[in-house]
Amino acid sequence: MKIEPQDLLSKMFQAAVNAAQPEHCIPPYLPEAPKGRTIVIGAGKASAAMAQALERHWDKGPISGVVVTRYGYSVPCDHIRILEASHPVPDQAGEDAAREILRTVSDLNEDDLVICLISGGGSSLLPLAAEGVTLADKQAINKALLKSGASIGEMNTVRRHLSAIKGGRLAAACAPARVLNLLISDVPGDKPMDIASGPTVADPTTCEQALEIITRYGIEIPAAARALLESGDGETIKPDDPRLAHVTTHLVATPQLALLAAARVAEARGVRPVLLGDSIEGEARDVGKVMAGIALSVAQHEQPAQAPCVLLSGGETTVTLRGQGRGGRNVEFLLSTAIALNGAPGIYGLAGDTDGVDGQEEIAGAFCGPDTLERAWQLGIRPRASLDNNDGHGFFEALDDALVTGPTLTNVNDFRAILVLTPSD
Repeated sequence: MKIEPQDLLSKMFQAAVNAAQPEHCIPPYLPEAPKGRTIVIGAGKASAAMAQALERHWDKGPISGVVVTRYGYSVPCDHIRILEASHPVPDQAGEDAAREILRTVSDLNEDDLVICLISGGGSSLLPLAAEGVTLADKQAINKALLKSGASIGEMNTVRRHLSAIKGGRLAAACAPARVLNLLISDVPGDKPMDIASGPTVADPTTCEQALEIITRYGIEIPAAARALLESGDGETIKPDDPRLAHVTTHLVATPQLALLAAARVAEARGVRPVLLGDSIEGEARDVGKVMAGIALSVAQHEQPAQAPCVLLSGGETTVTLRGQGRGGRNVEFLLSTAIALNGAPGIYGLAGDTDGVDGQEEIAGAFCGPDTLERAWQLGIRPRASLDNNDGHGFFEALDDALVTGPTLTNVNDFRAILVLTPSD
């Protein structure tokens, strides 16, 4: 059977997203009921869907609680309140939600259980600043970090040390209750402290390291924020803190599991999957050039695999903004890949964010193929100029090659697939 590239790539992306759906990954980790109360809290793009899945499968007594998710990502729940706030730039609704979550866990005892549902996006959705730092300060710092080219780990190190709820502070507020963290990872390396900036896990990083990151990227921060870091008053909760003695953490969905699900779809169609890694970082356009080089090596030299094959990767690249276009890291990656491939026959690509939002657009990503550059030129669009202007979304929308999914209600970071076919495929 002849392979239809866009259809196969779409099915692989959907399989990756489905593998991280809370309905599948939450139930196996639900605990026994405690002697006391069961309280559910959470934050992230998947937190509402996680809460709904928990309610559907919880038959062990009363539950209550509150979670915050991105605008448009709410789903109905009977016992857990769902709040909405802004992502990726935080807003007042997020600050109010963070305060409400802290109030919810303010009077617990050792017989109580807190189930914490954390997923990607939770950092922006819990923007409660440390004393002396305002929401406006946090918004400005967050925007600067997003534009700087800093890695997600670096950004979250800064965020944790300017927060009143991240960096283990929410877990400390739950003491002496038992805390069960159920995490959907959207970060390279799956480090719990980097998922939503780790509100309910210990943080070994320091104020000094946060200052080094600020300096490294030339980010201007308000005097109050700098004083907080320089004084050490913004220090987070460390691994030996006794308030975290009863915290248990499980990763219920990860980028690697999503890639493996996509690989199974490829294998079923007779296409060899080559997993290149679930935690690839770097400038999106640079990673695009590298992936194009590997794809060309497959086509020309049958290395590192023989076609038909698909190169699968995940992680979180960065974009250092230089232009004024409508972009995101996935479409920046894919446009760079297409330019580097230069119309090479038999090579197709898909890159998308598994939450359905690449950058600040309600667009997950895009497709590319051997005719991408030619079709752009016919429309009077210069691909390199679009890349220089960080206008990946504008570029692929003009070609009708945007990948639009709507809210997926989960998030295991970026998904990249480069399909290399032979003439007979």
